[in-house]
Amino acid sequence: MNFDPRHTTRSFSSVGTRPIRPDGIDKVTGRARYGADFNMPGQLVGRILRSPHAHAVIRRIDTSKAEQLPGVKAVVTAADLPDLTSGDAAMYDILDNCMARRKALYDGHAVAAVAAIDARTARQALKLIEVEYELLPHVTDVDQAFAADAPLINDTIITTGVDPKPDRASNVSMRSQFGHGDVDAGMAKADFVVERTFKTEQTHQGYIEPHACVANVSPDGTADLWVCTQGHFVYRQHCAQLLGMDASKLRVTSSEIGGGFGGKTHVWAEPVALALSRKAGRPVKLVMTRDEVFRATGPTSATSIDVKIGAMKDGTIVAADATLRYSCGPYAGSWAEVGAMTAFACYKLENVRTVGYEVLVNRPKTAAYRAPSAPMAAFAVESAIDELAGKVGMDAVDFRIKNAAQEGTKASYGPVYGPIGIGPTLEAVKNHPHMKAPLGENQGRGMACGFWFNFGGQTCTDLNIGMDGTVSLAVGTVDVGGSRASLSLVAAEELGIDYAQVRAVIADTSSLGYNDMTDGSRGTFSSSMATISAARNAIKVLRARAAQMWDIPVEDVTWEKGHAVAKGETHGNLPNLSLKEIAAASGTTGGPIAGHSEIVADGAGVSFATHICDIEVDPETGATRVLRYTVVQDAGKAVHPTYVEGQYQGGAAQGIGWALNEEYIYGKDGRLQNAGFLDYRIPVCSDLPMIDTQILEIPNPNHPYGVRGVGETSIVPPLAAVANAVSNAVGVRMQHIPMSPPRILAALET
Repeated sequence: MNFDPRHTTRSFSSVGTRPIRPDGIDKVTGRARYGADFNMPGQLVGRILRSPHAHAVIRRIDTSKAEQLPGVKAVVTAADLPDLTSGDAAMYDILDNCMARRKALYDGHAVAAVAAIDARTARQALKLIEVEYELLPHVTDVDQAFAADAPLINDTIITTGVDPKPDRASNVSMRSQFGHGDVDAGMAKADFVVERTFKTEQTHQGYIEPHACVANVSPDGTADLWVCTQGHFVYRQHCAQLLGMDASKLRVTSSEIGGGFGGKTHVWAEPVALALSRKAGRPVKLVMTRDEVFRATGPTSATSIDVKIGAMKDGTIVAADATLRYSCGPYAGSWAEVGAMTAFACYKLENVRTVGYEVLVNRPKTAAYRAPSAPMAAFAVESAIDELAGKVGMDAVDFRIKNAAQEGTKASYGPVYGPIGIGPTLEAVKNHPHMKAPLGENQGRGMACGFWFNFGGQTCTDLNIGMDGTVSLAVGTVDVGGSRASLSLVAAEELGIDYAQVRAVIADTSSLGYNDMTDGSRGTFSSSMATISAARNAIKVLRARAAQMWDIPVEDVTWEKGHAVAKGETHGNLPNLSLKEIAAASGTTGGPIAGHSEIVADGAGVSFATHICDIEVDPETGATRVLRYTVVQDAGKAVHPTYVEGQYQGGAAQGIGWALNEEYIYGKDGRLQNAGFLDYRIPVCSDLPMIDTQILEIPNPNHPYGVRGVGETSIVPPLAAVANAVSNAVGVRMQHIPMSPPRILAALET
């Protein structure tokens, strides 16, 4: 699509307002249908048997007793999900993760599954399945797994450049490097250098709704899958390939989603449910328990990060270096690559280098968690930046302003920035009342910056105008953060009608062309571009219909504020025709009126944020209390400001929990010890202050309204902002996340 750049500074009628959310009533009254709310006649209950071992060869599986249990209609193992991936390593990893084949690779790895007439029978059947394991040495810590003598998880992985013996198999599945300039020379001329190692523990997205699906495979080979997901088109693609189906024969419908944050971008149990249904000849409903969600779905990476930054006496950073080790579970991933990309992206640097290592561990396959990998990198870098500012003798905000990236800066990961918001967010923070508020005893203030690159991708949208003048907008990007309201505003803006006349729905995979996953902050960005295109295509039809009704050339018809307007001296007596009037006559002027769009949405526009945190630490117990928190972030253009503020606040709240409380705890046996919300503690309302927000709007020139994605950047700064606040409160640099009371007390004792 080619856009008139004047649109980025246009005034708006609908966009930027705060209408009531279209899904609100259904959600607060319980009418909204989530994954576990869907049922089919004759459905069976699916359950999965999971490995109790962190690393073990599966010598034998005997399912005969389970199959003979009355009420059991199907039992599946890896034999029922043969390898149809044709050498595609990434798809094979997905297949192996859904159902273990040769080895169980983590505590919770699926090894068999049953479908029975009720939950009680299914649970009993699982107990009757006999599995013979040969235990193997395991490793769950990222640094231990990185070591040369670590137990090998996949002996076929050989990554060159990892150590002096490049032909040796290791747990490093990938090495990534970014940067430019001469880091060693830059570091040599630095007047001040900070060098630290930081560590973050593995966390879960903490969505309230567990994974759930209903699968139904018919005798003719067609199938339906109802599922909570962030991307039903991707689920269709993966499930069809893993089960050897034609994608066109599998219809996937996305339910309402009770939280995802990146954790519902992978298939976990869905192919298993389809295999059970195919074997049983009946629908199968499979809902994970909370224990399964923690043990067997994708958490974040745990990390170990070395950072070294040098600056001159005047505060100019002359060199920056980071080595980042990210755990990825037992399968290859690219999380360290993203961490290496984003680590120094906020700064203007002549000499910069980042090296990322993807490290296999005996833990669940990792998945995205908003801006995946960036929060950990920002924690390390922004902590070191804060310390370096102190050594130079500069205020932490002023030090960042001096070194902030700007339009024309070559980013640390390669591209040259266009208009960006890091400088404006820092200036806004410097002048914010929060930065001037007094602090009390045992209290500290921290601030930090964050970056996310955002994504566009393949998008398809239909806009249909009813004969009553109302509009149905069918989109393929799952609404995980309020996009239905935002896209309705965009459609109303383009057509010149009231927001209440538009209803957006998420179409199933058989009703619309392919759409990429709702991730990378692409939902509103990409679908709004497609919606604008579809609306403009519909306007062309509306103009043509009006010209037909007036019997004048279409070139003499324009579209203004929801009406067709006849232009020219000879048409001055023709009254404007409203969209509703044109739609009412559509049956006699050529039939239905619609607009369609399929695009690859490029130019997503990078996103920056700066956060401020005040915290109080009890020096006797190590307990912390967040006193005040402020988010300043560039949205490009806030389509629905209330939703934007909610995204800012949600990311901050999740980051605070990550910084202070949340972590996976594994025992020496390699088993997860806190697989539930009682022991894995996410913040609740009483743990948090009201999170203040400030929306900045530096238009993205690649979008007709200037929109940038906002859903992920807000989780990038909190780890560092909270860590800097705690460090300033206790007078000791905190280097290990989460900063739980025992860790704070240990730091105070050193």
